[in-house]
Amino acid sequence: MKLILATIKPYKLDEVRVALTAIGVRGMMVTEIKGFGTQSGHTEIYRGAEYAVNFVPKVKLEIVVGDGMADQVVETIATAAKTAKIGDGKIFVLDVESAVRVRTGETNDDAL
Repeated sequence: MKLILATIKPYKLDEVRVALTAIGVRGMMVTEIKGFGTQSGHTEIYRGAEYAVNFVPKVKLEIVVGDGMADQVVETIATAAKTAKIGDGKIFVLDVESAVRVRTGETNDDAL
């Protein structure tokens, strides 16, 4: 099993969710986060005063899938989230040792 962590622009969330559902992803966890990378924040003017916004709003997706589906999920997220502008996000893939469905006690792939 693989854990896919993806950070994307917030307004791309629904488009990514629809694309993932279309390929058979049955669930994900979504967290609103703030961060910076190459984008390094920006400056804004509020009531005539300029101030720095060091952390940019993002959305983090956490998705656990079987090994055979991981590449397709990564490709789907990358395609659906892409704007070709700085700050599109990142995708990380990690190994998952085990999973348990709390309600039924099913484990590993059956728990997904």
